Amino acid sequence: MTLMPGIEPPPDPPLDVLAPNPVPTDPSKRVYAYEVDRKEWVVRLVWDADDPELLEAECRAPLYGERLPKAEVPRFWAAVKEIVAPLGPLPVVAADPRPEPARRD
Repeated sequence: MTLMPGIEPPPDPPLDVLAPNPVPTDPSKRVYAYEVDRKEWVVRLVWDADDPELLEAECRAPLYGERLPKAEVPRFWAAVKEIVAPLGPLPVVAADPRPEPARRD
């Protein structure tokens, strides 16, 4: 009998707090998430084993068509830094890539 090496299993999540977050449309994906309620908004971290170098941080708030107020942005990043502190310093690849709302003059 000859055994052939298979594909390498995906890595484990980088943080212990990340829990499986199944994708209903693709059960083969291994996505993990973690949410922290911060009263006015929720910090959500998402990690996908198919793209292990990327850890997404989202600010979920009931703001429809608006951005998070500037005064809240430092509080959001402080919350994210607190959660990811065990990983050490991380590069920020992008932050709020949404374009500014169009002005109507």
